Amino acid sequence: MHKTEQQIVNGKQLYYAFVAGSKQLLHHQAEINQINVFPVSDKDTGTNLASTVRSVIDNLKPNKSYKTTIANIAEAALIGARGNSGVIFAQFLYGMSVETTNKQTITLSEFAESVKKSIPYIYDAIGAPVEGTMLTVIKDWSNFLNSRKEEIHDFRKVIIDSFQMLEKSLLETTSKLKVLSKYGVVDAGAKGFVVFIKGIIDFINSRNIRYLVVESSENVSLIHSDESYDEEITHRFCTEAILKNLKIGKAELQNFLAKSGDSVVVAGSESVCRIHIHSNEPAQLFYQLKDFGTITFQKVDDMVRQREIVANRKWNIALVTDSTCDLSQELIDFYQINVVPLNLNFGENHYLDKVTIQADQFYDMLENSQEFPKTSQINQRAFTNIYSHLASHYDAIIAIHLTSQFSGTFANSVKAANQIKKEFNKPVYVFDSKNLSGALGLLVLKTAQSIEAGKDIESIIKSLKSDILNAKIFVSVRNLKFMIKGGRVSKPKGLIASALGLNPVISMDDNGKSILFGKTFSQKSSLNKIFAHIEKISFGRVVWNYIMLHAHNPEGARAAQEKMLEITGKLPVSVVDISPVIGMHAGNGAIAISILFNN
Repeated sequence: MHKTEQQIVNGKQLYYAFVAGSKQLLHHQAEINQINVFPVSDKDTGTNLASTVRSVIDNLKPNKSYKTTIANIAEAALIGARGNSGVIFAQFLYGMSVETTNKQTITLSEFAESVKKSIPYIYDAIGAPVEGTMLTVIKDWSNFLNSRKEEIHDFRKVIIDSFQMLEKSLLETTSKLKVLSKYGVVDAGAKGFVVFIKGIIDFINSRNIRYLVVESSENVSLIHSDESYDEEITHRFCTEAILKNLKIGKAELQNFLAKSGDSVVVAGSESVCRIHIHSNEPAQLFYQLKDFGTITFQKVDDMVRQREIVANRKWNIALVTDSTCDLSQELIDFYQINVVPLNLNFGENHYLDKVTIQADQFYDMLENSQEFPKTSQINQRAFTNIYSHLASHYDAIIAIHLTSQFSGTFANSVKAANQIKKEFNKPVYVFDSKNLSGALGLLVLKTAQSIEAGKDIESIIKSLKSDILNAKIFVSVRNLKFMIKGGRVSKPKGLIASALGLNPVISMDDNGKSILFGKTFSQKSSLNKIFAHIEKISFGRVVWNYIMLHAHNPEGARAAQEKMLEITGKLPVSVVDISPVIGMHAGNGAIAISILFNN
């Protein structure tokens, strides 16, 4: 039979169909979030699917070749996939890509065959496949396409006709999965897939390409629902990564991950592999994963915090900071502080500060790795994601960041805040602390306590502006080894100083630049110099509080704390292992004291 345009699909048609399906998903993400109860009731399945397709749209351009287009879609989806459903959907697209021959156009029969052959890719990727989810609906859709491919060759008619079957399959998920039946909802991931196909069908019927192109370039807010379900979260962190050049097989990797959590998905190939797992100890997990391949991307969402934001907010003002903020985890959890991690790289391996790498792993790698770690700023998209989430639930947002002299994090936070203020018409205040570590922690803590006390936003902002001028940090470095390796001190000067046994004291000036506060011939002498200076600047002033910090040196911190108790008459609000992105330069054994004076 002579092929007509209705009987074949090329790359451009696939591109516009994908954009149409994505557009529908983006519009229905809040509805999908609302029914999200499996595998965890963290209310973000719609957001994750939206983020996954957004990654494709942002990186995809039309191409005449069907094979090139499906390959590009699959690659972008794997890289940008988010959440359990996002990774499964990306794996489905990857399977279709692999099972599509190198052709400019594809027939309905060939398309149906590629969908059918993609099903094992999905099941193989999931550690414990569960029926009554997106898996089942995709499989039912595949069966329908393959049942019609011989009798009807019209692409458009078969896709349109499939929708009735998809709706039926979606409704049946409620009875197939106990937790769905309990709450009387359909599976959120399955709903997302059906919504995606509905968007394609709407496009087939309207053929409005111009509308799709405009729509695909718009910013999309990541919306969350307020409705809550009380299913227990047994593993706190939704953990994802991209591993390149795997040294073990995917099945072996899947078995390894299954020992560390649940909701395991291993998608892609050995050369580029996307993993998803719900775990309680992502740092320990990634410390082991580095031996299995190159970690090029990581994302970790705190599902407990996500649920708190939706259903158990303590106050109506959200507080955000970055991972250079050194506070105890107990205080961070109590005040529901949202901490966005900086990026930390050891060679080609990528980590998230304080999330997928903690002090124990960091200092071990710092001593033993041939590569000196490097940091990179938090990008605008990360802030856009968290601000849109928070703006959906809070009346206002306050963000306080490390000095802009050290990182572009503050600038990216400002850009994201300006975008979210326009979209949600809610205030987002972003501050340069002109400091870092414990000094930043004290500023965040005092702001949190002002929020807790019910102070109005104007007085909180006014106080914070004054507090920034009254926060100080002093760091006693045990030796110059890591400052030399990191380039903070030139090698010739460093070697001379090391030979002389000099121990520098580092502080920050009023503009947020690091300064050499003093130098001595031992860490004990440098600490005494710090104590003497703190006594001097404390005269006639009231110490609001202080934080003791150390780089894997708790004994040194305890001794310094005793002296600070004599000076201030109070115990520190926190004693913490200094942030890895700070400790990489201060080096193992460093001691730091942060102090905040009242106005």
